[in-house]
Order: sequence, then C-alpha cells, then structure tokens
Amino acid sequence: MSWEEILQRPSSSWLDGRGPEQEVVISSRVRLARNLAQHLFPNRAGERELETIMNEVGTAVDGFPDRNHYYFLPLTKLGPIDRQLLVERHLTSPDHIKEPRQRGIIIRDDEGVSIMVNEEDHLRIQALFSGFQLEEAWKLAGEIDDRLERTLTYAYDETYGYLTACPTNVGTGLRASVMVHLPGLVMLNRIGKVFAHLSQLGLVTRGLYGEGTEALGNMFQISNQITLGRSEEELLAHLQAITRQVIEQERGARRELYREMGDHLVDRVFRAYGLLTHARLISSKEAINLISDLRLGLDLNLLPQLNYQVLNELLLLCQPAYIQKIAGEQQSARERDAKRAALIRDRLKKYT
Repeated sequence: MSWEEILQRPSSSWLDGRGPEQEVVISSRVRLARNLAQHLFPNRAGERELETIMNEVGTAVDGFPDRNHYYFLPLTKLGPIDRQLLVERHLTSPDHIKEPRQRGIIIRDDEGVSIMVNEEDHLRIQALFSGFQLEEAWKLAGEIDDRLERTLTYAYDETYGYLTACPTNVGTGLRASVMVHLPGLVMLNRIGKVFAHLSQLGLVTRGLYGEGTEALGNMFQISNQITLGRSEEELLAHLQAITRQVIEQERGARRELYREMGDHLVDRVFRAYGLLTHARLISSKEAINLISDLRLGLDLNLLPQLNYQVLNELLLLCQPAYIQKIAGEQQSARERDAKRAALIRDRLKKYT
C-alpha cells in the first residue's frame, strides 16, 4: 500500500470504533516532544540544520525492524490538499504544515503512529488508539521513542528532564489526550462548569484539531497541561481518573436528557438522520453537528443499525481536504458541499 492510498482510504485503526468506552471517548493519544542534542530548536535553526535533522531522523527510522510499514514524507513533496489531509486525519498539527520547507512526517501504514519532524520540536512522536486506551498509547509511543534513541541523542538534563522549545513541555515532554463526545453536558449547559473544573485540576480542553481550533459536533480534546515535576505514569493516571469522571457525568447527562426531552430528543436524532441520508448540499460544520446527533442516537439505541466505525468514518469523509482528494482537484465551497452530501448519502445507504 502506498502513502497516497493510505490518505485516500475512509478509515484507519484509530477510527475502527472498537475501543473501550467508545460511546464517549472516540480516541486516545500520547505525544512525546523530543529534541536532538547539539542542534538548535526548529524556530532558531536555519534550513541547512533542519535538513540535517531530517536526514538524521530518516536514518534512525531506516533502522526500524518493521521499516517497510513506515513512510517518511517531506512536506514539500505534498501538495496543499495532502498536507491539510494529514491534519484532518489527526496525523499532524495545523502549525506543522504552515511552513513545509525542511519539515516532514513519518506515518505507519495503519496510522497508529506518526512522527512530526521539525514542528515546534525536532520530534513529536504520536501514538493514537481507538476509544479509551491511554496506557496502550503510552506503551506504543514509548516503544517508538526507545527505537529512535538507539540512534539519536536527545537533549536531556538530569535536573529538568527532556528539553523542549516551549517551557510547558519540559520534563517528560508528554502530552496525553482523549477526544471525547459530550452532547449531554453541552445540551444541559453544564459543559462550562466541567471545563472550569478540569482547568483547576491541571487539564486543558481544546477543539477538534487541538490548540486554537474550534470545537465541533460536541467533540473536545482533554489533555494534561503540566509535564514537569511528575512522572509519565503519574500524568497518565491523573488524566485517566479525571476522564472516567467525565465519562460518568456525560452518561448521567444523557439519561437525564432522555427523561426530560423524550420525543423531542428522538425527533432531533431522526431529523439528523433524515438530513444526512437525503441532503444534496451540506457544509462540513453542519455535517459534523448532525453526526454528533447520530452518535447520541446510537448510544440511546435509537439507531441500532449504525455503528461507531461508520460514524467515525463520516467525520473524516466530510472534511474539505478529503473531499478534494477523492475528487482529484480543488473545488469551490458549493462543489464540496454537493460532493460531501453525496458521499454521506452513499455511505449511509446500506443502513437505511
């Protein structure tokens, strides 16, 4: 399978919908920030030094025993649509693709592993799993980290830990996060209090694609804010414990919604289903919000013919870059709205 085939497929391992607590936790991710000793941070390094870093990382990945499952893609060799598609698939960050020169990404063919090269730090090692699997993501990220360190020498201080471009990442360099779907808490107007409580506990909440992005479809990313002064195990255990509290709060909110709204909630779910299966024009924002209602309907057993995998796939195939990748060309907003509606109708056809 080529990297182009990977980017065009409608799913990946972390979208398979088979992870634990999938009705609330869509995915779990662990990222490790690492920098190479004797090199300036990316924001201070010149192009020649950034190129050297790219070559050193490439040599390290070439030593992986399963090297044939990894693709090293310089961002300059990808067009704007392909670069944005990497963001839509949660394989890289919006900031990483802004300046493609001497920057790259390494992806494993199942998309469970990606490594950003020369983003804010020299390396951002990411492991991504379906559902609530933070420990599994940490284990995999740590394994990739160990492989790279056999060849690369990291910038590390005995007192402070791993040195990073941003002081907030110094120490473990670990950012663990869960992508959660919280329609119950949003619809009951409790989400603000929940987020305020998370902030007091040292956690941060972001939008669908991370820092600086919009929260769509009642989906949010919750991650640790502190990396210094605690071990990786402590950071993960803290996020896991708080996430379990959020899961229980959301489940309680959904039960309360169903009791209070009854037919109004059922009507909302089936209206969303009707629009998605019949619309001829639909924007990405509207589609994501309607898919959120379908996820809620599935959890309430109103749409038993659906499953979380197909709903996760819908989140991907309604994105602008994915639609243009499938079409093979750049399209106007109206053309994308028409193509999006057709793709969604086709994907849901066998569930009607």
